[in-house]
Amino acid sequence: MDGPPRLEMRGITKSFLGTVVLDAVDLDCRAGEVHAVVGENGAGKSTLMKVLAGAHQPDAGEIAIDGEPRVFHHPVDAQGAGVAIIYQEFNLLPQRTVAENVFVGREPARLGVVDRVRMEADTARLLDEIGERGLSPRARVGDLPTAHQQVIEVVKARSLDARILVMDEPTAALAEEETEALLALVRRLRAAGLAILYVSHRLREVFGVADRITVLKDGRRVETVPAADTSAGRLVTRMVGRELDGYVPPRADAAELGEVRLAVRGGGNARLAGIDLEVRSGEIVGIAGLQGAGRTELARAIFGAEPFTEGSVVIDGVAGRPRRPRDGIAAGLGFVTEDRKAEGLALGQSVRDNALLPVRAAAGGERRRGRAGLVERLARSTELRARSLDQEVRFLSGGNQQKVVLAKWLALDPRVMVFDEPTRGIDVGAKAAVHELMRQLARQGTAVVMISSELPELIGMSDRIVVLHDGRLAGELPAGASEEQVISLAAGHEPEDVGA
Repeated sequence: MDGPPRLEMRGITKSFLGTVVLDAVDLDCRAGEVHAVVGENGAGKSTLMKVLAGAHQPDAGEIAIDGEPRVFHHPVDAQGAGVAIIYQEFNLLPQRTVAENVFVGREPARLGVVDRVRMEADTARLLDEIGERGLSPRARVGDLPTAHQQVIEVVKARSLDARILVMDEPTAALAEEETEALLALVRRLRAAGLAILYVSHRLREVFGVADRITVLKDGRRVETVPAADTSAGRLVTRMVGRELDGYVPPRADAAELGEVRLAVRGGGNARLAGIDLEVRSGEIVGIAGLQGAGRTELARAIFGAEPFTEGSVVIDGVAGRPRRPRDGIAAGLGFVTEDRKAEGLALGQSVRDNALLPVRAAAGGERRRGRAGLVERLARSTELRARSLDQEVRFLSGGNQQKVVLAKWLALDPRVMVFDEPTRGIDVGAKAAVHELMRQLARQGTAVVMISSELPELIGMSDRIVVLHDGRLAGELPAGASEEQVISLAAGHEPEDVGA
């Protein structure tokens, strides 16, 4: 990492509608370096990366690459200068092959016909260069897991001779084992001499790959420090301006738990078999498992989105089996989906309308009464930040969008709440607020089911952990279980000290 920076951004300033979102930000990155950028939602991270990518033009400041001043009027300009950015939402064509996606719009031709042999050979060479030899250039992208689709985005960048790679929340949609594979890829890219800007909310992975870390807050650079000279606690304090004790609120005492509120007896469908699960009033039960183990399928089956075809779901002693989400709502269930944008929100509607969606869907006049002031109370209880309750939710930060999702279920005062990846893609401050809301629900007597791919979060929040393997229950662990115990059960092994 010796020598002058490959990238320099000096005094970058940007305003939207009179609001300053970047205030004289400095950032640089050297060849063979991973420079992480962290901060709360709304801190300016994405805007800064879009300025670098040519999607936004700065009001002031300058960009230099290898010491040469550059002005990017369009993303094509940045691409031509060797800048590539990989966003959370991939820009891939699912019906086409890996090779076709890598060279889309730039297909090599011979006598006016696409030269597929050369295109696939070039793709294979690029895959080999980054150590991804198991991915076929002929594979259909829509059939590949998220982790492999991300590799394709990296290969596209390499095919364009990218020297500066921006990765924006690259692990937001990945499971634990996929995350480790991606971090290994980032290290290989660093060793190959790329300058990498790594934007992430997950501080553990930041410390796993970053050489330096820059903290942004309210559009300003707070500090830039070597990763070896700081800690997660210090970064959190600098990001949010206050201490967050351990990120999670304290667990409930066993004496505080009530009767069994949710019971699944012999639940099964095409993906699940023999599921027996109990959750008591006031309890948070975590659901762990590797990718494809059936965690999300279990959550959706309980709620009725992908219903059980065998067994029963019992809520407060009343047996039934939700066959659609409306049945789940009528039974007193709430469900925070893992994909808030696709399934949890109507992005073009207002905060108010989104918060009232389940209320309007619930049957019976009793649930419809008392709406006056309801959304205002929910906004206060979730600490929602919006210009007004009539603002469209698509313009909110990820953390505030998640609070709208929470608010709409709180409006129903659910007896059972199922959370699937409740803090995915939100910053540490918003994450702490979501954790406190979950614990508050439990204190009020709600039975809570929580799925998370972040094991420290799952272990910290759960009163018990149920582990799935290949669609079946692999075992149960008490509060405070170790990551090794969880992973061992998830992989289909019985750890010696489970229950010890």
